[in-house]
Amino acid sequence: MTEVVEVNLPGREYEVRIGPGLVADVGKQILPLLHRNRVAVVTETRVAERHLAALEAGLAKAGVMMEALQLPPGEGTKDWTHLMRVVDWLLDQRIERRDVVVAFGGGVIGDLVGFAAAILRRGVRFVQIPTSLLAQVDSSVGGKTGINAAQGKNLIGAFHQPSLVLADTGLLDSLPERDFLAGYGEVMKYGLLGDAAFFDWLEREGPALARGDAEARLRAVRRSVEMKAEIVVRDETEQGDRALLNLGHTFCHALEAATGYSDRLLHGEGVAIGCALAFELSARLGLCAQEEPSRVRAHLRTMGMKTDLSDIPGDLPDAAALLDLMGQDKKVIDGKLRFILARGIGEAFVTSDVPGQAVLGLLKDALQAR
Repeated sequence: MTEVVEVNLPGREYEVRIGPGLVADVGKQILPLLHRNRVAVVTETRVAERHLAALEAGLAKAGVMMEALQLPPGEGTKDWTHLMRVVDWLLDQRIERRDVVVAFGGGVIGDLVGFAAAILRRGVRFVQIPTSLLAQVDSSVGGKTGINAAQGKNLIGAFHQPSLVLADTGLLDSLPERDFLAGYGEVMKYGLLGDAAFFDWLEREGPALARGDAEARLRAVRRSVEMKAEIVVRDETEQGDRALLNLGHTFCHALEAATGYSDRLLHGEGVAIGCALAFELSARLGLCAQEEPSRVRAHLRTMGMKTDLSDIPGDLPDAAALLDLMGQDKKVIDGKLRFILARGIGEAFVTSDVPGQAVLGLLKDALQAR
């Protein structure tokens, strides 16, 4: 069963199709977009080993040929060097503006390939086929593309909407447990920021979802995508409401930078810890009851996820250095950090009115608990 969420951006409308078996039927899905029966696929080696043959077979059933480039896995691939490699390869493949580039992988591949498509010939079309839970529920939808810089995460990029997103939930069965749970950090975020009933459902069904319940996974992906699509349509370029999607990310991006964008901390793990910190900060500022951050942490622990700074292996910078890393975040406006805080589960809001000393104190306490 395939479910469809429409992203109704005027002049750039596209569908997010969600369900099992979409890769096996990929040629039929993509063929209406093509002016010639070939696509350029960019993926990474782990995804290629598991799924590239199935993608090629699915395309071939509809008479679509493909050429594929395989990149190294990991956050370190989102850099200038690999961006240049992708663009050079696409030019070598003589990709034209009416052709389609396919991003076949997790969030790193989607962000990198989407940015390459945005700048190649001043914009070529691309299709997202996200293979991780994190990419299916978040990064493949909404047109944010980019790479990391030494100064911080996702500081170089462009808004470039895909022409189609195919979220094959069957691919989630092959994810390692750690990668799946990291993606769950983004799923949980949607309940925390704007749908308390969804968070209630996750508290009940999250363990089954993690164990592989196909129906629960489909519902979680669909609801997450619905919420993101609604927000993106209201605020495509993050001038207002879209910033809500960054709940937990101000902390997360600083922690990712502090850990060198390495396997010490996956992005979704950083989001989960960041959400817990954001709710703790909200409680300290008197915005919500202390029971709310306790509830967030309890659910993370139930799911077996990273919850606190003490769950990150290795050394971390001191609180002042972490606060300085936050200052490089994209959400800084006029030198002031924008935080997404909450008045309760499902009641997030954006503010720049956060005392720096409160954030510093929170970080100091979190580090001392390590």
